[in-house]
Amino acid sequence: MIALAIGALVSPPIMKACGTRGFYILALMPAAALVWVICNWPDPHEPPRTETFTWVPSLQMDIDVRFDTLSAILSVLILGVGSLVLVYCANYFDIMRRRVATFGGEIVAFAAAMFGLVVSDNTLVLYVFWEATTILSFMLVGFNMVRATSRRAATQALLVTTFGGLAMLVGIIMLGERTGSYRLSDLIADPPTGGVYIDIAVVCILVGAISKSAIVPFHFWLPGAMAAPTPVSAYLHAAAMVKAGVYLVARLAPAFADLISWQVIVLGLGALTMVLGGWRSLRERDLKLILAFGTVSQLGFMMVLVGVGDAGVAMAGLAMVVAHAMFKACLFMVVGIIDHSTGTRDIRLLARLGHRLPLLAGVAAVAGASMAGLPFTFGFVGKETAFGSMWATGALDPSVAHLVDIVLLIGSVITFAYTTRFLWGAFGRKVRRLPTRAVATLHPPNAAFLAPPAVLAVLGVVSSFFAHQIGDLFEPYAESLPTYGHEIEHLALWHGFGLPVVFSIIVVVAGAALFLVLRARRRKVFKNPPPLNADRVYDATLRLADSASLWVTRNTQRGSLPITQAVILSTAILFPLIVLFLGTRDALSVRGFDTPEQVVVGVLIVAAAIATTVLRNRLASTLVVGLTGYGCGALFAMYGAPDLALTQFLVESVTLVVFVLVLRKLPSESAQRHAAGFRLGRALIGLAFGAMLVLVGLYAAAARSTQPLQLRLGDAAYEFGHGANAVNVLLVDIRAWDTIGEVSVLIVAATGVASMVFRSRRFGAAPRITDAARLQAGISDDDVVSERTTWLVGSELRDPRHRTMVLEATTRVVFPTLVILSLYLFFAGHNAPGGGFAGGLVMGLALVLRYLAGGRYELGEALPVEAGTVLGAGLLISATTAVASLFVGAPALSSAVIALHLPVFGDIHIVTALFFDLGIYLIVVGLVLDVLRSLGARLDVADDAPTTGPLPAQPQQEVRK
Repeated sequence: MIALAIGALVSPPIMKACGTRGFYILALMPAAALVWVICNWPDPHEPPRTETFTWVPSLQMDIDVRFDTLSAILSVLILGVGSLVLVYCANYFDIMRRRVATFGGEIVAFAAAMFGLVVSDNTLVLYVFWEATTILSFMLVGFNMVRATSRRAATQALLVTTFGGLAMLVGIIMLGERTGSYRLSDLIADPPTGGVYIDIAVVCILVGAISKSAIVPFHFWLPGAMAAPTPVSAYLHAAAMVKAGVYLVARLAPAFADLISWQVIVLGLGALTMVLGGWRSLRERDLKLILAFGTVSQLGFMMVLVGVGDAGVAMAGLAMVVAHAMFKACLFMVVGIIDHSTGTRDIRLLARLGHRLPLLAGVAAVAGASMAGLPFTFGFVGKETAFGSMWATGALDPSVAHLVDIVLLIGSVITFAYTTRFLWGAFGRKVRRLPTRAVATLHPPNAAFLAPPAVLAVLGVVSSFFAHQIGDLFEPYAESLPTYGHEIEHLALWHGFGLPVVFSIIVVVAGAALFLVLRARRRKVFKNPPPLNADRVYDATLRLADSASLWVTRNTQRGSLPITQAVILSTAILFPLIVLFLGTRDALSVRGFDTPEQVVVGVLIVAAAIATTVLRNRLASTLVVGLTGYGCGALFAMYGAPDLALTQFLVESVTLVVFVLVLRKLPSESAQRHAAGFRLGRALIGLAFGAMLVLVGLYAAAARSTQPLQLRLGDAAYEFGHGANAVNVLLVDIRAWDTIGEVSVLIVAATGVASMVFRSRRFGAAPRITDAARLQAGISDDDVVSERTTWLVGSELRDPRHRTMVLEATTRVVFPTLVILSLYLFFAGHNAPGGGFAGGLVMGLALVLRYLAGGRYELGEALPVEAGTVLGAGLLISATTAVASLFVGAPALSSAVIALHLPVFGDIHIVTALFFDLGIYLIVVGLVLDVLRSLGARLDVADDAPTTGPLPAQPQQEVRK
């Protein structure tokens, strides 16, 4: 699996170097994996091979791999058909394009994702691979992205299968929380019981399975996906992706097949899908759509067989899964060759093609015989076994079993009819003495193009003669299901005379008659469109969702910021309070202030909050709001939390700077018409929001039933995180995953702000002093010499009216001190108040001071590096530190102590979390630098542009202007 993933990454360069012939090299990757599967085929007398890789133990997301019989069978289809499809691609694509190179990598990546899906023993990891196949399917179906039909088909498949995947995730979590384990093997070995709860969980999982396998009512996405290139249809929609739902049902059948909800969904919808899909295929004139609806029909057939929960029927189900992969992938390839050679797939434009391409017609006829269930094919073996085992199964009431078997018989009759129609439509004479124009002007395929479908067609016949040996390979899975007193049905080419033979004769006779009748009376039978079309329902659902979203937006976002804030805050108030008062609550135990100083600080905070609401001057309001933040920092310090206090003070200072940078572009006071005054509604919302926070906090504290974790946190931080500062150890070790998420949000926020300001040029460093900049500012060389003695370099180009010599001189002295303080806080933070976040903020404030004193050019001289480079370096260091522990067998973000002995410094102990903290430090510095560059230096340029002209620091932007 890992080798295939690596192969997917190196596939595009291989394709670019070798052209379309590079597909032959790519085909070796799944072929090599197939050889491994065959060489390591599970021994029925030994336990399945398992491997466990520790990932996130606290979330039970260890990568558990289990290679048993069912996994091996699906792996052979995924890897074997995948190799042939890649060989087929070498001749399907005429010319090498950039998208073709990416296409090869996506096919290999899909093989890796499907292989990971069928060997995963952890349901959460299985879900990850499940969604990976969804994303890759979206990319493959949307290969021709310039076509609206391709984009629509890809989006439709993505929405439907993603919806099913989310429902499946809910079911997985419900079962995992009930059983206490997310392992599939544990779930099947000891199925949970719990009435309606388990039924709901299983139904959610089945929604994911039937959406992936295109079962009614989610069947419509598969015919739409025929907009994809033919190799995608031959692989994803015949042997790989659509089999994922069938695999999941087969995997869970030993545990849940006896549930009524299971039987209604799997058997009821599966049987309906077989009949409905087959009937729809009889309406189509496009060869690919005939096969697409036929695939929908066959998926319903397979879903019924693997979902009954009977060992004998399961044998038939596995036989049909294998047979379907061979004949349907072959037929899709045949359609691709026809389209490639004639330029059409419309059966009305194809006549006497069998005379022009007899070998291709023979390959299609052999694969079609297997699809129709004719003797001496593996499809015949599967259908014979299905008819006999379903009739006699003990998993269902006899009347229900007979009814299901009759429905399968009807579906098989329709299958024979549309198979005949496919072969007649593609290769028949159609009562014409001469071929149609498309056939007459075709260019015949070469042998290499024809080889992959021919291999699959031959395998479909050869495997029927080895049905017994193949059945022996399937039986270990069947043995996991009950037999209900019957011997496990053995696969064989001939079972003797009996009910299956009678059913097969009915299929052939009735299927041929149905084809002839529909051929003669087609216009009358299919005169009217179907009364219910799933595509129209899908479109109507999307329109309804759009209308609902527009209605909600229109009534909640009227373009008024106060209304929008009122809606958001009201929602944030009501939901927690409703849940709080409807649920179980503990008695409150309110603790007041401990010292008079805390009362004084609290009163100042309240006074500052009230003053903010009545002040009209924007800068004064901002400063008063800052007092509330500084007051919170003071309370943190009084309660013995110096780290929190330090961080609060620094964050509040940086926030004030950002506010001031923005406010300098606004009027000092808001206009009279914008004056808020006293509004009762706003006051009530503010009071309610504050009361909600207090209540939730008090009830959360009262709900504690055991010893507080804080009492053990100090010792745990020193023992496991190797640091005396519990807060810093929490950030960079114990809860480091949270920190990665938070810094990622910071980077996204910085990128968003800068992108709005730099509309045409996002990246770049702050401007530096150049000769061109001096010339633009009107400064000659003599002026530079005469005024060489400056406290700050950037002040050289600053308007003298805006310079403050006291501030410049102070900055010259204070800046190095702040830098040293920043480094001290960074290095000391693991054992004393500080850390990467606090150190980065101090360094950011030092840059703020340089900018305020020296202007935008001083910022570029102080740190002549792109903000994006600093942000990216910080994220890269943090991420590298996070995954480095995996290479030594430890969980991600595990820390260790490195002991060093240096000649001068003596013994030094370095905790690896320091490198993670270094990434945090750089991210914070990069964030402040980006804010100063965008809201500071960039806005300065905007002010100067009308009078002084463009700056040389942004030549590309000015050229475009």
